[in-house]
Amino acid sequence: MISAKFLIGAALAATMTVSAANVWAEDNLATEDNLATTAADSIGTEQSAFREAIKFGFSGDAIQGGVMIGDAPEGTRQLVFEGNAIPVDRDGKFIIAFNRDAGQSAQLVATLDNGQTVKKFFNVSPRRWKIEHVALNRSGRTASAAFKKRRAPELAQINAARRMQTDSEGWKQTFIWPVKGRISGMFGNQRVYNGTPGSYHSGMDIAAPTGTYYVAPADGVVTLAASSPFSLEGNLLMIDHGMGLNSAFLHSSKILVKPGQKVKRGEPIGRIGSTGSATGPHLHWSMKWNKARIDPILLTGPQN
Repeated sequence: MISAKFLIGAALAATMTVSAANVWAEDNLATEDNLATTAADSIGTEQSAFREAIKFGFSGDAIQGGVMIGDAPEGTRQLVFEGNAIPVDRDGKFIIAFNRDAGQSAQLVATLDNGQTVKKFFNVSPRRWKIEHVALNRSGRTASAAFKKRRAPELAQINAARRMQTDSEGWKQTFIWPVKGRISGMFGNQRVYNGTPGSYHSGMDIAAPTGTYYVAPADGVVTLAASSPFSLEGNLLMIDHGMGLNSAFLHSSKILVKPGQKVKRGEPIGRIGSTGSATGPHLHWSMKWNKARIDPILLTGPQN
């Protein structure tokens, strides 16, 4: 005959077995849930990292006369800005710039190794330029044949220097002021003669006494050091900073470097003067990225 104690003990054992099984099942389900959550988190992290890898990165502002340094998406095979292919360095960095008269929008397209394209659209901020209207009798004022004859080879030298491509990485640096002094002319200012716009001021003028040294604003390679004064620019010095970015320094009293010479940021490269078409001693510093004229002060910031 089975005792009551035995029945009670068996019932308790069965209950404990069921409870243990339930606990095991719940723990197992919790573990599966955790694994599923971990897997989902891992997938989410990978997707997020992938999305970040195919994005552009930028420093600088999309503004008329401005420059931006960019990081191309991982795996970029080709980069096209406003219809023109632009180079990317070994670290995936590149440069773009916006002309003084750039329109309201611009587009950058990267083609990746897998054929995918990544697009970036820019809203280009406009600037308010100082426009001066001048009433002037300009009838009969045309360039003489002698001036045109002299000017043609000068322009040929300037254009050849602009086209030179070097391996300089000065474009990556923070630019410094070539000389400190009063700003006597701002980039972009323009005169309108009798309703007809004249050429805008293509650079920044810094007034300083004749003979004052000026330095390279960034590393570069000398592409032009005029052996004699040009008709308008005077003693002209041009430096390539790489990736299509270059500087021109006008009206020098003396040029201290030679074509092909590599210069370092802060190195003296010339002395201020008033050669060429200048009303007084100053340094005219202009910059271009490919065909875009840009504002030097947007690279240097204000004088300290």
